[in-house]
Amino acid sequence: MTSNIYNTFEDDQRYKAEIAARECFSELIQKNQYVGDVYSIGYESSLVLIHDHYRKQVGGVPSLSFLIATRINPDVPTDYKLEDASILLLRVMDAASLPNASEAERIRVETAQRVSGETDSHWDDAGSMDPTTHNLLSFAGVKCRVIGTFFLDQVPDSDDESALELRFGSDLSNYYPNRGLKVYKPSSRALWRIVNYRDPERSRNAITHPVNVGNIRYASTNRSFQGIADVPVNIMPDDLIAQKTALFGMTRTGKSNTTKVMLQAVFNLRIQEENPFRVGQIVFDPNGEYANENVQDQNNQQIATAIKNIGANQGIPEDVVTYGITSHPQDTGRKLMLLNFFEDDNLQIGKEIVDAALSEETAIYVRNFKQVSFDRPASTDRRAITRFNRRVLVYRTILFAAGFKPSDKMNPQTKGLFKKELLDAMQQHDETEYQSAGRILANLTPTWGQLVNALKSLEKFMKDKAYKDFDTAYVNNPDGSGDPWADEGLQKLLGLFEYSNGVKLIGKVHQQHTASTSSDYALEIYNDLFAGRLVIIDQSSGDPEINKASAERIMWYIFHQNQQRFREGNEPPKIIIYIEEAHNLLPAGNDMDLKDVWVRTAKEGAKYQLGMVYATQEVSSIQRNILKNTSNWFIGHLNNTDETRELCKYYDFADFEASIRRAQDKGFLRVKTMSNLFVVPVQVKKFEV
Repeated sequence: MTSNIYNTFEDDQRYKAEIAARECFSELIQKNQYVGDVYSIGYESSLVLIHDHYRKQVGGVPSLSFLIATRINPDVPTDYKLEDASILLLRVMDAASLPNASEAERIRVETAQRVSGETDSHWDDAGSMDPTTHNLLSFAGVKCRVIGTFFLDQVPDSDDESALELRFGSDLSNYYPNRGLKVYKPSSRALWRIVNYRDPERSRNAITHPVNVGNIRYASTNRSFQGIADVPVNIMPDDLIAQKTALFGMTRTGKSNTTKVMLQAVFNLRIQEENPFRVGQIVFDPNGEYANENVQDQNNQQIATAIKNIGANQGIPEDVVTYGITSHPQDTGRKLMLLNFFEDDNLQIGKEIVDAALSEETAIYVRNFKQVSFDRPASTDRRAITRFNRRVLVYRTILFAAGFKPSDKMNPQTKGLFKKELLDAMQQHDETEYQSAGRILANLTPTWGQLVNALKSLEKFMKDKAYKDFDTAYVNNPDGSGDPWADEGLQKLLGLFEYSNGVKLIGKVHQQHTASTSSDYALEIYNDLFAGRLVIIDQSSGDPEINKASAERIMWYIFHQNQQRFREGNEPPKIIIYIEEAHNLLPAGNDMDLKDVWVRTAKEGAKYQLGMVYATQEVSSIQRNILKNTSNWFIGHLNNTDETRELCKYYDFADFEASIRRAQDKGFLRVKTMSNLFVVPVQVKKFEV
């Protein structure tokens, strides 16, 4: 009796599971969307037989469209454990020849010859071809790529056998060449399930909700009656966090619009109803299109909008901060990325900015100048402190000569920095130039202008016999250290005065200086990102080299701060870096410098919670190490085979190579994200605040 009860319970559970399986599979299999049968299959591809009648009934079978192939009958309960209880996802690639192709072509040619010249008749008309022949010739073959397999499995840790979930494997585990499969073209709800499929385990651990970025689109010829134009495609903002994302496409193909859609999706995580949280975002904006109103962001009412307004639109304008080297008439709240290069705390920071701006200069005196640093020695080493202060005075004088204006409180101090014997040798020299310079350096409160002339003369005097006699006596002094009076750093700084162009080169970055602040803008930017704000760096004004150097310094600061928090066992803040016109900042494709900050961020950023989104026109313009560490891809129109061949190295973009080269429609992108297991063609929606 107990055994019968147990068997009855087991049968009931099995039946519930079969009913649940039917309900799950019926979401994908639409019997009224039948198009044909698989007549040949392998692990990578399959051939499908399609009749013109069914092709027309489903609104056509576009190239690169999705098809599904299965033996499941969605009208009856299904045992999900059977091998046949699965659905193959196919992608239409091209036409395929049937065995009778040559005979069919011969008949078509002969029939077409009979009606040739008759403009009111076609060779497929009933009067031109008998119905049986017409029916047989209406069959055609279609070659498809096997993308993977949908199947059902029990929900983990569930005791209910009918608790099933849809899973996807990116391959075909087995096939039987002599078993037929019915083929359907999914539309509406079924297509939505396919293109927005997410691994259940990843969905359960997701911290964000899916966000719509556009609708499915198979081809440039996008006819509404095909039943797919209104199927939304979602992305998971999770995919952008701590990951690399690439946007490639020619100018005006929708890269910036897509970036703004992603920016907005991540920004809005702070207002989602469940589990709201903040992600810091920083945009390096070379054209000012994110920081300022512009006509390309006009909505349907011709009202100009900008990504900077998304905070104000949500009632939290303080969550969007804009920075720039220069002010902007439309942005009174903009923070200026300026630094007081004269301040003690900023000496080394400012020097690094200058060095970065001179990175392309190869002159020996410039290379020598870049080798000087301003790391303060121990306060107990008086001799080292004096030498340090002397170098600082010379460096500040160079800044003044290059056009940097010090604050009124920053006056030069020469006390104790120049030996009396040196000053006496200069003032007693026959040359009036050296006499004048000696008097200025002996003055405890000279002006910056006087110091410029005096140090120029000092640099020349150090080649004179009188200086060499002084220096010999200085070195041989038993109370001294035995070192020359002028240390190597001082000589390299003074060497800049020898060349007329030397000081002018330093002036390249004078626009980044202000005497009215003592703070470091890199610290302020990081604090904004730490607080989860959107930071927009307007780089539309200023020298390109200065903008690049500034961006790299900000990136190093972000990288090192998050790295330090990680090493200390703290959770680094989640930060996403957006790089527009990435070829201006990222290393070139043939540049293999693995120490570059952008490469370091690409390779190591995940553990430091740093994500990176970069947009540019050419795949080949980006260093391979960055490409190899990119998880999310948004690909628009590329017009040459060099770029599409490079793209074919990644995921299944080889399927789309011809389409990417041919279709020039704005916003028509092929999208592969970390949680999407295959490429989906998408018409990205227009960004609106």
